Amino acid sequence: MADLFNTAPRQPLAEALRPKSLSEVIGQSHLLGEGKPLRLAFEAGKPHSMILWGPPGVGKTTLARLMANAFDSEFIALSAVFAGVKDIRAAMEQAQLNLDQHGRSTLLFVDEIHRFNKSQQDALLPFVESGLVTFIGATTENPSFEVNSALLSRAQVYVLKSLADEELRQLLDKARAAVFPHLDFDELAINTLVGHADGDARRLLNLLEQTDTAAASSGVTHIDAAFVDNALTLNSRRFDKGGDNFYDQISALHKSVRGSHPDAALYWFCRMIDGGADPRYLARRIVRMAWEDIGLADPRAAQVVNDAAETYERLGSPEGELALGQAVIYLAMAAKSNAGYNAFNQAMAFVRKDKSREVPVHLRNAPTRLMKELGYGHEYRYAHDEPNAYAAGETYLPDDMPEPGWYKPVPRGLESKIAEKLDYLRSLDRLARGAEKK
Repeated sequence: MADLFNTAPRQPLAEALRPKSLSEVIGQSHLLGEGKPLRLAFEAGKPHSMILWGPPGVGKTTLARLMANAFDSEFIALSAVFAGVKDIRAAMEQAQLNLDQHGRSTLLFVDEIHRFNKSQQDALLPFVESGLVTFIGATTENPSFEVNSALLSRAQVYVLKSLADEELRQLLDKARAAVFPHLDFDELAINTLVGHADGDARRLLNLLEQTDTAAASSGVTHIDAAFVDNALTLNSRRFDKGGDNFYDQISALHKSVRGSHPDAALYWFCRMIDGGADPRYLARRIVRMAWEDIGLADPRAAQVVNDAAETYERLGSPEGELALGQAVIYLAMAAKSNAGYNAFNQAMAFVRKDKSREVPVHLRNAPTRLMKELGYGHEYRYAHDEPNAYAAGETYLPDDMPEPGWYKPVPRGLESKIAEKLDYLRSLDRLARGAEKK
């Protein structure tokens, strides 16, 4: 009966199973193994400010709490989502009291440090510099972009990794033994839970809690993959639509296309679609790939991706995504050339720093009699009236500008034919100019 009046919230499984010592931590062996950086920091007993950068559910908060215990420090935690400068000042006052009244140092943990703006991050600086607090920031975003350089220079950055499948299995076994001994999971159910956890320990434990609740409601104790799929709300894989993970996957997609690996390109495309990326954004990126990496080696590529983008606009999701996926395959297998891309960039760079050169007189427009009297358009050779529709030896650049040679077609796809034509036209130029000298 007393339980009816118990209003205390139930402790989440992730909190109940939070490691109490370094030996209980699962994962991050590249930082916590023998002789590794964080292990050495624990063993030395000398705290230093740091930023823990990694995806959700990999142990950033756990490590900060363990450090406070290891260094016999008071632990103050702030969430940058909710805290402001006022909260920072209050935390610093508490840190000063800890030192003055109890002779204890303070470890200040700021979760989601990238959510603090510049003034909030600057408010931390004097206290970090003075040593009043040991600062530990946790972030899922690249600190190079999201943390002020002044604060970043005073903190060592440690990169945490998603948990491997085997590490997630260790955590699952630990949870089963401690909390769910009454549930019997078959191998496929375990694989399903591990797969949907996607390297996130907290997510795995939440899925286990949901499984236990669903099993109790259904009156079952044997858990198979079908039960997991039917009973749980399985969200999309971890995907940050604006952060590093987003741009890393875009980079992987682009490089897989450039590397002519259709399966890899399709994998990254589907990963992003599955994670909630806007297909219209992906369509724009795919169009860019067609021009940047395929170019004139296969001009059909641009048409294919434009048609795929238009198909998506007509059909929407999920049907239109098939067209975009096939466009990705086409790009991966198309002949590659960045000759046009390089030529454009070189020309733009030249124009930006060059002087404003005059248009040669013979190329100028002459719509009035005065302009004709000034010689505008005089001696212009109309290419269609010339042999091969080419005015051999004619110049089209400013008079004082040498031939830059920006466009260098590659020996692949259509550009191999373009290269042959350019060679032929240049040979006609040489013959014409040789004749003029005689």
